[in-house]
Amino acid sequence: MNTKRLLGGATRLLATSTALTLSAGYAMAQSLDVAAPTLSSREVMVLSAFGGILAATVLSTLWFMRLRGRTEIENQTLKAELDEQRERISNLKALNAEKNRRIIFWDGPDSAPEFLGALPEEAGAPEDEHAFLAFSDWLSPGSTKQLQTAVSSLRAKAKAFEMLAETKNGYVLEVIGSTTGGRAHVRFGALESIRAELAELKVQHKRRNAVLARFEALFETTDMPCWQRDGEGRLIWANRAYLKAVEADSLEDAIAENRMLLAPANRQKLDEAIKAGKPFSGRQPVVTAGSRTFFDIREVPNGEGSAGIAADVSALETIENTLEQTLESHAETLNHLNTAVAIFDENRRMKFYNEAFEKLWKLDMGFLESHPDNGELFERLRADGKLPEPHQWREWKDKALSVYRAVEPYSDLWYLPSGETLSVYASAHPGGGTTWVFENHTEQVALKTRYNTLVKVQGETIDHLSEGVAVFGPDGRLKLSNPAFANLWRIKDAETGTHIRTLMQACEADPGARDGWRLFARMITSFDDERVSRQGRLELSAGLVLDYAVTPLPNAQTMLTFVNKTDSVQVERALTEKNDALRKAEELKNAFLEHVSHELRTPLTSIMGFAELLKSPEIGPLSARQSNYVDHIANSSSVLMTIVNDMIDLKSADAGILQLELDAMSLDDLIDSVADDISSRLQEMGVTLEITAPPALGPITADFQRLKQVLLKILGNAIKYAPRGSIVALSCWRENGDFVFTVTDNGPGIAEDALESVFSRFESGGRQAQYAGAGLGLAIVESFVGLHHGKVFIDSEPGAGTTVSCRIPDAAEAKGGPEIIAAE
Repeated sequence: MNTKRLLGGATRLLATSTALTLSAGYAMAQSLDVAAPTLSSREVMVLSAFGGILAATVLSTLWFMRLRGRTEIENQTLKAELDEQRERISNLKALNAEKNRRIIFWDGPDSAPEFLGALPEEAGAPEDEHAFLAFSDWLSPGSTKQLQTAVSSLRAKAKAFEMLAETKNGYVLEVIGSTTGGRAHVRFGALESIRAELAELKVQHKRRNAVLARFEALFETTDMPCWQRDGEGRLIWANRAYLKAVEADSLEDAIAENRMLLAPANRQKLDEAIKAGKPFSGRQPVVTAGSRTFFDIREVPNGEGSAGIAADVSALETIENTLEQTLESHAETLNHLNTAVAIFDENRRMKFYNEAFEKLWKLDMGFLESHPDNGELFERLRADGKLPEPHQWREWKDKALSVYRAVEPYSDLWYLPSGETLSVYASAHPGGGTTWVFENHTEQVALKTRYNTLVKVQGETIDHLSEGVAVFGPDGRLKLSNPAFANLWRIKDAETGTHIRTLMQACEADPGARDGWRLFARMITSFDDERVSRQGRLELSAGLVLDYAVTPLPNAQTMLTFVNKTDSVQVERALTEKNDALRKAEELKNAFLEHVSHELRTPLTSIMGFAELLKSPEIGPLSARQSNYVDHIANSSSVLMTIVNDMIDLKSADAGILQLELDAMSLDDLIDSVADDISSRLQEMGVTLEITAPPALGPITADFQRLKQVLLKILGNAIKYAPRGSIVALSCWRENGDFVFTVTDNGPGIAEDALESVFSRFESGGRQAQYAGAGLGLAIVESFVGLHHGKVFIDSEPGAGTTVSCRIPDAAEAKGGPEIIAAE
């Protein structure tokens, strides 16, 4: 305003000065009109303008000098007022700083805010004015929303307010908003200790009430029973789910009746834990609405009471039981598998293995029950020499264990040092861990090898069989045939897939095969429920005789086999004819022997009788020559009678009609009787008999006459082959109740190849005797010893003599049949 007044005065002063100058110039011109030369009007105007300017300049100078003085006085006054206001503001700021306050002023709705004062640093309020107005950055969300609403109402409607605001670091400020002279101001103040504590308590109380209200609202909406109890264990609060569980109509009724969720027996452990100041957690059965329900109950002590919550885990209990049963069934199933299975958890520790795994690796139970690491298991198996030993063990092991990090499963074949072949499969679990499956393919590999070998061998065998083989499918088409089949039936096109009717048409040309092939076709292509095998014979017109067999096979297949029996049939027929001839010859031989034996006995008896009669003194004396002849007649007749008797005995033994006359007998009497009977033969042959026996051999149950014949036959055989002047030794003894004797001679012996036939009839064992016999002696011995269930031994070497041993058991203890052993 002063500047405007100054400029207006200067303008007026300049105009006045210009006018005065013009007037003075004009007057001066008039006064000097006579004496001075005459001036033109233009010159007069120039002089007037100059004078005006000069006068204006002088006047302006004087005016400005006067105005400057006045301005200086006003400036000094304003400066003094400004200093006074600044001092006042400083005093107000100092006063406000002492009280820890900060004030915001607004002159109007659209005016910028002015700030005064500051808050303590612990309040967490920013110093910057713009940052201070961003209440959401340093006040709590609830205080920010409340303060912004209050400030908006203050500036728009001049509505005063008073509130407590909480900063984000928990500091409480007193905020007062009011208006003064049309100006709005908000004061933020830090409270004094008692007021601050009270305000903080109010904030905490408000906060706790809000939290409690939120939790109560949450608990009221949840379906899990919640409750609070006092220090004496009485119910003081519960939600609607609790009231429903205890079947209470209202909270007041539940508190008044102190209805507990758990029965007294189940509540005992809970009360003991709460009284001891320990939280309780456990699963308990609860009967609600007439049904048994499982709740997972948690109650914690807090101050002079406790609070609890229960979750219905009936479905979880059922699932866990089902899962447990499933796991047990799964484990039991795995234990019955022949495939080894091991399961490792996410930490690579073994948590399950079946019995097949234990049998496969033969590890001690202590190591398995220690839940070894997967890598540790491999190292143990390697140390025991049970894993393959690759060139790069570490790489091999890392590759196997990479299944824990890979998406794809691990699969490999392990060839163990023991010769076993394992198919190893490992797959990772989605939640961590791995299942290892070890399947022993050793038998399968061996079976496959044997199967392939068997198929090749069977193929080669079938192809080289002399029997014709053909296998037909259920559709009647040829599946397999060998060359012998095609050769027997002279089929050139017996290829795989040929239908049996085609083969039947080719084979029906022979009348003898027509009915057979019709039968084959019917059996192969029939749909009968019961498939039977069938055998038969076909006689073809070409002279071939074939035995066939129709054999059902699995998968509705049928096998035809043809065996060429032509040669066998011809041989059989020839043998039958020969057997008939032999049977007739045997009949003739038996008839002849029977006739001869009976016809010879009568004249032989007469001859032997007359020979004895001629030798008697009553007939008269005989010359030496006649006596010699009579002796020869008697000896020859005796030998002939012996042969006839032996033949009759053998014939009776072969016919099974020879019976032993068993009776108790004295072995000493037997030996004496044999010695007496053989004495004349010994004298005749010039051989000495040496008998070795204990003083008393004792009794035995046997046939006296047959045993005597055995001894006489063996001794006679030995005497016959013993050289003149030699000794034949007879040794007798008892052994375990059996009668055992041996006869030894010094004859030429028996060749090794002849030992097997010494007991054959009409065989002399290949030895040369002084007097050759019929070769029936040892055959008689064999038969009679066999009838006594005894044994005969022969030990002989060429040039070393022969020893014949016999063992005759007691008839009361005899067992089994005859046994004959030829000792080398």
